[in-house]
Amino acid sequence: MNQKIYIFGAHSRARTLATYLQYLYPDVIVEAYLYDNEEPNPCIIDGIEVHLVSQSSCNGLHREYPVFLGTRGVFHERLTEKLRGMGFGQIYPVTVEMDRKLRGAYLESYFKSAGREFRKIESLILRDGGVPKKPAAVYVVKSALDRPLQQEYTPLPWEKEIQAGACLAEEKICGIADDTGENISKWNRQFCELTALYWIWKNAEEDILGLSHYRRHFILPEDWKERMEANGVDVLLPVPLYVAPSLEENYRERHDQAAWDCMMQCLKEKNEGSFREAEAFFKGNLYSPCNMFIMRKGVLDELCEWLFPLLFRTVEQVGEKPDCYQNRYPGFLSERLMTFFFERNREKYRVAYADKNFLQ
Repeated sequence: MNQKIYIFGAHSRARTLATYLQYLYPDVIVEAYLYDNEEPNPCIIDGIEVHLVSQSSCNGLHREYPVFLGTRGVFHERLTEKLRGMGFGQIYPVTVEMDRKLRGAYLESYFKSAGREFRKIESLILRDGGVPKKPAAVYVVKSALDRPLQQEYTPLPWEKEIQAGACLAEEKICGIADDTGENISKWNRQFCELTALYWIWKNAEEDILGLSHYRRHFILPEDWKERMEANGVDVLLPVPLYVAPSLEENYRERHDQAAWDCMMQCLKEKNEGSFREAEAFFKGNLYSPCNMFIMRKGVLDELCEWLFPLLFRTVEQVGEKPDCYQNRYPGFLSERLMTFFFERNREKYRVAYADKNFLQ
């Protein structure tokens, strides 16, 4: 028997939620997407109607249908109160934990259908016999412009804080800064956390290197290094995120299209074969976001030797954008490019995944 539902939200989060639910539960039918704000919203999403919800415009809706809140968590309390006041009884806010579970179940099923293994670091077996411990560090990127955290966070033993854009700041806030040694710190307004990545590539000495953010950290078991070593894992990436309608189109909807076109042209000039593979990959929907990773130093070298010349060439042609957010396009491009690099080399490097948190 089919179960009809509503999804509150009409953008990326809501569309991703619909994909997870319909893939995992084939009987689920999304009857409509709902919204109540004044921002531009589509009228139709994948053939499904999008409705404005207000006290005077919801007469055609079925109050007995479950409503899943596919919006940012900050809106959940208000929307729940509003929907209850309108007579809806089954309201399900999609929390971070629920999203994590749905995403994990989706990916496990999706990878299995493709004949691949979805490896998560905590599920890897720690074998007996002793594993040599190699020096490892996850560099946590901070900036002098960061807003203070509302919740306390104690850095983990393997985390080292690094200040990105240090040469542009009036004060030093970390013991490690990206304006020492060989660096591109002055380009931080465009390259954001990638200036820290460049510093790590050129200056860090650990055998296993990682990058995370002051608000986003990997959720790892204490023995994650031993698990990596015992299972021959070369790379840890964030659990992939599904975006619609595709990686390319999602970028085009949210960011400057000229930067994407230039990046693809630079990729084509560099390697026709890689360009064709990238074209096909970016028609898909999965990527590991946030430019976060943990990997062996040799793998990091190969990634950066491929990635940075491509980004430098793109920036050389596209230049700066007047909008501060859109000017960070090298970082947005690199999220997609980094995922493509490891997909293209998945027979060469053994990849596992880890969840990440988000601190308020």
